[in-house]
Amino acid sequence: MIKPKAELVNFNLLGDDRGSLISLENSRNIGFDIKRMYYIYSTKKNISRGFHAHKKLKQLLIAVSGSVDIYCEYQNKKQTYSLNSPNIGLVLEGPVWHIMQNFSENAVLVVLADDFYDENDYIREYESFYMTQIQTKE
Repeated sequence: MIKPKAELVNFNLLGDDRGSLISLENSRNIGFDIKRMYYIYSTKKNISRGFHAHKKLKQLLIAVSGSVDIYCEYQNKKQTYSLNSPNIGLVLEGPVWHIMQNFSENAVLVVLADDFYDENDYIREYESFYMTQIQTKE
């Protein structure tokens, strides 16, 4: 497993009176090559998603519309990050338990990942995640 990390990143916002533009480039401003992209939208009120961690996957989460809170837990750290601007992203690397919650009505959460979908990379049970955290401390 890779060392877990959750970190906010700011993207360079380009724009003028016509509007704004943000460019995301492989290995430049996101830190990894993109192999998969998906987005979450039309999440019902008071619904939370996620409830898992990954063994190796690197991801970048961006609320390109609206807002969403991301609760993260790893290595005895617990923090909630609010994504509410398309020029702010949250990088998650490795075993970070995360829960996406408090989606605004118009929220669109885009996720870029460094690998293709692999069910074997998921840690879906919190107890298994917790035991992994204890083992990595020893």
